[in-house]
Amino acid sequence: MTVPGRRSSTFSRLLRHGFTDPSAAERLLDLPELAALRGDPVLLDALGATADPDLALRGLVRLVEAQPETERPTLTTTLLSAKPFRDRLLGVLGASEALADHLARHPRDWETLVTYEAADLHPGVTEFERGLAEATDPVSLRVAYRRCLLGIAARDVCGTTDVAQTAAELADLATATLRAALAIARAAEPADAARCRLAVIAMGKCGGHELNYVSDVDVIFVGEPVEGADEAKAIQAATRLASHLMRICSETTVEGTIWPVDANLRPEGRNGPLVRTLSSHLAYYQRWAKTWEFQALLKARPVAGDPELGSAYVDAVSPMVWQAAERENFVTDVQAMRRRVVDNIPVAQVDRELKLGPGGLRDVEFAVQLLQLVHGRSDATLHSGSTLDALAALAAGGYVGRADAAQLDEAYRFLRAMEHRIQLYRLRRTHLVPEGDEDLRRLGRSLGLRTDPVAELNKEWRRHASVVRRLHEKIFYRPLLDAVAQLAPGEIRLSPKAAGQRLEALGYADPAAALRHLEALASGVSRKAAIQRTLLPVLLGWFADSADPDAGLLGFRKVSDALGKTPWYLRLLRDEGAAAENLARVLSAGRLAPDLLLRAPEAVAILGDPEGLRPRGRDHLEQEVLAAVGRADDAEQAVAAARGVRRRELFRTAAADLIDAYGTEDSPRASDPGALVDRVGQAVTDLNAATLAGALRAAVRAEWGDELPTRFAVIGMGRFGGHELGYGSDADVLFVHEPRPGVDDQEATKAANRVVTEMRRLLQLPTTDPPLLIDADLRPEGRSGPMVRTLASYEAYYRRWSLVWESQALLRAAPMAGDLELGQRFIELVDPLRYPAEGLGEDAVREIRRLKARMESERLPRGADPTLHAKLGRGGLSDVEWTVQLLQMRHGWAEPGLRTTRTRAALSAAHAAGLIPTEEAQTLDEAWVLATRVRNAVMLVRGRPGDTFPSEPRELAAVGRYLGYGPGHVGEMVDDYRRITRRARAVVDELFYGA
Repeated sequence: MTVPGRRSSTFSRLLRHGFTDPSAAERLLDLPELAALRGDPVLLDALGATADPDLALRGLVRLVEAQPETERPTLTTTLLSAKPFRDRLLGVLGASEALADHLARHPRDWETLVTYEAADLHPGVTEFERGLAEATDPVSLRVAYRRCLLGIAARDVCGTTDVAQTAAELADLATATLRAALAIARAAEPADAARCRLAVIAMGKCGGHELNYVSDVDVIFVGEPVEGADEAKAIQAATRLASHLMRICSETTVEGTIWPVDANLRPEGRNGPLVRTLSSHLAYYQRWAKTWEFQALLKARPVAGDPELGSAYVDAVSPMVWQAAERENFVTDVQAMRRRVVDNIPVAQVDRELKLGPGGLRDVEFAVQLLQLVHGRSDATLHSGSTLDALAALAAGGYVGRADAAQLDEAYRFLRAMEHRIQLYRLRRTHLVPEGDEDLRRLGRSLGLRTDPVAELNKEWRRHASVVRRLHEKIFYRPLLDAVAQLAPGEIRLSPKAAGQRLEALGYADPAAALRHLEALASGVSRKAAIQRTLLPVLLGWFADSADPDAGLLGFRKVSDALGKTPWYLRLLRDEGAAAENLARVLSAGRLAPDLLLRAPEAVAILGDPEGLRPRGRDHLEQEVLAAVGRADDAEQAVAAARGVRRRELFRTAAADLIDAYGTEDSPRASDPGALVDRVGQAVTDLNAATLAGALRAAVRAEWGDELPTRFAVIGMGRFGGHELGYGSDADVLFVHEPRPGVDDQEATKAANRVVTEMRRLLQLPTTDPPLLIDADLRPEGRSGPMVRTLASYEAYYRRWSLVWESQALLRAAPMAGDLELGQRFIELVDPLRYPAEGLGEDAVREIRRLKARMESERLPRGADPTLHAKLGRGGLSDVEWTVQLLQMRHGWAEPGLRTTRTRAALSAAHAAGLIPTEEAQTLDEAWVLATRVRNAVMLVRGRPGDTFPSEPRELAAVGRYLGYGPGHVGEMVDDYRRITRRARAVVDELFYGA
């Protein structure tokens, strides 16, 4: 009979010992099977020390129940009398449900945890081979493997081994298992075994002696015929043996599986033969292998089969591994590999990914391997397959700062320990941190976090992941600064040669110049140098992530030289989180934005203001420009001020465009390229219109004061009128005037012409600001006609002489500057021409088609590829615009939505009106947006206009980055452009030519 109050006393004790379900634990402790253990206080203490006391107790009950009754006293007596055994057994039961299942199925295997000899503390391959020696088939091999795994797990959870030793033991057990599996396969096929030599090369974590509890075991098979045997038959025999070995380890039996054996790192991957001869391997690596394959070979280690053949393989491929950094595409490959692919991780899991997520294990492993490849060619101490050993060697050689290496070592060990304990629970292959509090509590307690396991675990995990997220800054770039600035006396520093090799591997084309820039920026004891030393490791990483790191670093030095003594500049970069990254993106993405910035470096302040990258509207710009013109002493000074505003706004627009196109650490790249194009087109149109308004005011004021003798308006045409200007576009315009009452027509015309001449002169004066070129060739009679006409003259010309192409050009006409009422009357005058009543006649349609065909044959530059010319090529801007404009002229009289100067808006209206099907409309829109972005990209990258992709590789790569293509994918970009525009041309042929 239970004494009143006794239950609550036991309940409280169980709670104090870490049980989460004391009632269930009480019931289990009351079971007859545990009668011998129940009253001993050491049991509760030992259970309370485990990761999950409830789980440990349930596992213990199952184990005791599974013992024959005559054997139970042996287990219980040993458990109470031998503390090391008690800690080991209960530690395993409290951490691994899967190993508790194994012990329940194989109740005598607990005995393997009793021994505690010196050899048992740190077993190697020999001891594990002894443990697997009696396995003769896949089932018995699994049982023996789990029995060995019990010992590894016990040493791990009790702290006898650290995370690196545990990983090494798991790799040694895998080695012994591969050998046992090969022996079983050979015994099953003695004829095959007699015909060939087969070596098993461990790769990945097994090869690096750092295996997880549950992981694919990566291997490569090398085969050779025995003396006198036919090579082809020998390789077939070796392939059968290798396949059988893989099945023995991978297949699911009544005892489950061991782990998958993965041979996909072999030459040609899963498409290549499973087994090759040594010479075949070498031929592949010499001719076809990619950089990542040499990176994988860093960890190659012979583990099973013919030891002589395995050693010969590693000896042969090793020199190639350490020459990989000299390969032609090494930098591009490295950039592509560094842009870690998290796209395949479901969004909901990214934050829980220990291996592939931001700040995960893969980040450390990749970074260490990259530095090994770069510096290992001249330093053999770095030739290690183990991540932690290699990190220590990098620190010892001065390739990584000691303090940074120690931080990364600690972070990597913690993350690997988390991974081990997560996998140990159910012996399943996973890298996801669990979400449930119960799982997180067990995980936290298994890592020694006992006060508030869940909160402490999350805090420690985030802290270590944060260290890893900044590792590129720590291990790639900070040593470069130490090399040039000699910051830490006594630290071993990178030699100039090693620093140059590293910069080259990170994408810098001129390492010597880069080191000079770093020295100039980081040396000295000034506040400026101190702040720049803090910033540069981060900036160098962002530069290296671009298509032209050298330009980024040079640009930063120039901006710093110009503004370095300005207090707000350094404060901006240090304190405004986004400013430094935005500056890095802008400086390394091409020539246009840095050129604009360096003409007036104070514009860098735009990059730190959250609202700073938002385009200013036309009213705001015109107000600022006219105010600046009003303050100027003369016309030239006035227009210089207006052009200064234009330069600043061009920089704002270009910077926002680049930052959205590239994305930043805090905000992904923009997903709607059409919105980017529209924003650039509107912004550049607005600032050019404001600049024209300023130039007009300056020209009038210089000669006539406040009022010109004639009313005067500037009409935008082409892309200007369509609000679709690019960075390098001219401003297509018409000039219209109307004499004021009482002013002679001749005098008014003379004044209007003088104003136009002066505006054009002022806007093209040689200054540091980009000129605004005015093109009036779309006026009546073209270059032969007068530069400016009265409204009445336009009306008379259009009534009597207007040609179809002029009506088409007027589709883009919109007032941009000057007398808005006059501009609006001009638009009312031309509306009947561009949207003719009842639409275009067939003769006019034929004429437009004839003009387009002639333009295609005559205007495309000689030698230009018609499939890649963004303006005049197949499916390019001209094709789409003429198609849309034909629809506007035929149907604009009846469809108000078509009466717009904007191509995309007109295309959308045509679709809404049922004039073009959805798929065709989307095809034309996609092609027009892409071609426009290509032109914008070329101007941003080269600093001068162009209609085709650049031929210089770096410029082409920069265009690719702007368009969203990573390093090494420019071929894909060009193919996509051809595919998209080819589809657009098919639509044009149907809709425009009626084909």
